[in-house]
Amino acid sequence: MGLFDAEKYRGRRVCVALSGGVDSVCLLHCFKEQAERLKIALSALHIEHGIRGEESLRDMAFCEDLCKEWEVPLKTLRVNVPKLVKEHGGNLEQTARAVRYGAFHGLLEEGEADFVATAHHADDVAETVLFRLARGTGLSGMKAIMEYGGVVRPLLHVTRAEIEAYAEEHHLPHVEDSTNADENYTRNYIRRSVLPAFEKIHGNATKHLVEFADLAAAEDDFLQKAAEEKIVHCLGEERVPVDLPDVLFARACLFCMRQYAPGGGYTRANIEEIERLKALQSGRKVAVPPLYGDHGSVKRYAIREGKYIVFYHEFPKEEKPAAEMSFVVGKRAMGHLPGTLLEMGLYTEPAPFSVREADELTSLDGGLNGKKLFVDLDAFPEGCVVRARREGDVITPYHAQRKTLKKFLTDRKISARLSAKLPVIAKGNEVLVVVGVEISDRVKVTENTVRRGVIE
Repeated sequence: MGLFDAEKYRGRRVCVALSGGVDSVCLLHCFKEQAERLKIALSALHIEHGIRGEESLRDMAFCEDLCKEWEVPLKTLRVNVPKLVKEHGGNLEQTARAVRYGAFHGLLEEGEADFVATAHHADDVAETVLFRLARGTGLSGMKAIMEYGGVVRPLLHVTRAEIEAYAEEHHLPHVEDSTNADENYTRNYIRRSVLPAFEKIHGNATKHLVEFADLAAAEDDFLQKAAEEKIVHCLGEERVPVDLPDVLFARACLFCMRQYAPGGGYTRANIEEIERLKALQSGRKVAVPPLYGDHGSVKRYAIREGKYIVFYHEFPKEEKPAAEMSFVVGKRAMGHLPGTLLEMGLYTEPAPFSVREADELTSLDGGLNGKKLFVDLDAFPEGCVVRARREGDVITPYHAQRKTLKKFLTDRKISARLSAKLPVIAKGNEVLVVVGVEISDRVKVTENTVRRGVIE
């Protein structure tokens, strides 16, 4: 079997990222030894970054000769990374990494391989853990080197010492990257000086750091899932309860910011600023970092509203009000606007919601159930429209007394900012449904109801 068991790749196409170093050569060899037995279609990819001059060309030639000898199909990609950095800016190492992973995902997306295997090993994980701890990180930062999206790491639990012993046992040739000896690079210093010092303290330090990273990843996933389950999604907004434990609150807020600005420039300072909203009154808000490179007119905020911190977009005010949509019950909607189907279907303004006939059992107490409103479809008068709320609107809430819509929403502690986005179904100034909130007593389900509807 060698360094790892390739059983999980049986019958699949595996492309090994081959640099020519001892790690990737051993990875390719171990796959080659098992490929015929497991019917693995094996190939390799070498990327020449144009960074180390003649040495880089030597590595490329070595990989070509090795793959020819081992009868492994090789794809070679040459990219002038220094030129890319000069033209577009950025960091040499980060640009090279982006080129590599762009090539990996290109192979996967084009169907040339089922997996791209890299030679990251246990020492790489241990080095990353130490580096991030020294720099400052949370539990999420201990997810040192992960598998994702078809990029796999078969050697993550194999130490460099074990890899070198394997290479010696099988007399495997390889090349050395001269920059690996330069301890001016932080990673090299950790690899050559710090980690060996830990091994002197305890002979299994590297393996224990990898075990810690595995445990941290599992616990982080559990806490992240718990945090996300507490987020309330409403009208395209995310709401985080202010009474969540700190460890879940911070995770939930970070998740919401990532929804609004994936790759945005958020930091721990942004989380702390949002945390301070918990002690402030409703209506106080802070800006959320925009999308990376986005300097447009759309603003993003976190605002304290009652028992929640709400993450939302603030768009420029429209010059014209949104158009009304006919809401025709029991008939085909003639001349309906885009977004409506018939009386059943999807409505898009002022916010998306759907109307359909109920296929589940509903009690006669038809009203709000979660985000669903159960109604008597035949109780709606002709001429109803879907629109935003207006001054002068009134509602007779389910099993309650008639009141202005403004007072009703205030009693429900629904902010003016949110209530402006809520779709209502109305006839004149009489509101029959506030979508996602309440129905009028006039359209409730009764024992005489023939067609039950769900507004969601």
